[in-house]
Amino acid sequence: MTGPGGEPWEVYTVTGDARPDLEGSRLSSSPPSVATAAAVPGTTGGPRRHLLLTHRDGIGRGRVGPVDLDDVADELYEVPPEEFTALRKQRQDEARGGGDRPLAKAIGALPKPSAAAWVCNLLVREHREEIEGLVELGGLLREAQENLAGDSLKALNRQRSQLLTALTRQASALARERGHRVSSSVEAQVEDTLRAAMADPEAGEALLSARLTSPMSYSGLGTTGVRPALRLVPPFRPVEPAMPARPRGGNAADRRRQREEEARRREEEARRAEEERRRKRLEAARRVAEEATAVAAETRAAAEEQRHRVDDLDARRADLQARVEELSDELARAEREAAQTAEELKAAERHRRTAERQATEAAAARDRALESLAELGGDD
Repeated sequence: MTGPGGEPWEVYTVTGDARPDLEGSRLSSSPPSVATAAAVPGTTGGPRRHLLLTHRDGIGRGRVGPVDLDDVADELYEVPPEEFTALRKQRQDEARGGGDRPLAKAIGALPKPSAAAWVCNLLVREHREEIEGLVELGGLLREAQENLAGDSLKALNRQRSQLLTALTRQASALARERGHRVSSSVEAQVEDTLRAAMADPEAGEALLSARLTSPMSYSGLGTTGVRPALRLVPPFRPVEPAMPARPRGGNAADRRRQREEEARRREEEARRAEEERRRKRLEAARRVAEEATAVAAETRAAAEEQRHRVDDLDARRADLQARVEELSDELARAEREAAQTAEELKAAERHRRTAERQATEAAAARDRALESLAELGGDD
């Protein structure tokens, strides 16, 4: 797509609340190479879109004035979120003090990242090859997923979840090393962002920029068919080095042969560069897969240990339950014996009282008999 002057334009997705300072910028001499990252609410079946805070494919290092805006952005999106605002103002004041108001405005337009976005950016900066492997692996998994079903698909999804969990733990550990405790909600956002990067190529590019401002999420399989609103941002075009003047002379065949040789040389260089990039990505993907395999083995061992513990506890519970039943039987017998003894006790009490009454009555009769005897002079 070209702009009104015939220059190439690059299409980025942005939201309506993105900073207007950088949208549709038409700086004729040195357009900014960094655009504001702003999240677009996710559409059904696709990830939230983010505008990358970098020039395309890393071509050139754009400058707006005497300070490199890319370097400022890299610095800002590396510091913890609580330091972002103060550092941004400091760099903005420095640019303004140097008389470069366009740069100051561009720096001021850079949005502050959320905690989850900062953790993701930190993970990319510290383990870029692993994240490149994650994105590359995501494409391979998408291709494999189309040809799998049933148990194989479940196993693939389980391995992917284990990989995402391992990288999320790694990201949390990096944040803790820098004195930041990561909450469970932030961990969930980091994992959602990594999942979105695996599921969608554009989300993967956004993650690899290491300049996310908010987490991403993916709500389903496949890519979305609904496109968000589009804005045009002219990309930075580096100044091409001056080509040495060709000596005059030579025929058309020589010039054509030189052009063909130059084209072949460039194609060969591009091919070798692409092979090297793919080799590095495959190597990173292999390391990620090995780590996921180790995590899977660790979780399997932990699960096996828990299964043994469950079996032991179940056996212990069965023994205790049998003992409870045994004691319950003994208790029931004791209760019956106690009840029977209580009845016997009541009967014995009645018999005792009867015997005592009879003894009292007999003693009284004896006393009366003795008195009668005494009165009759029975003592003589």
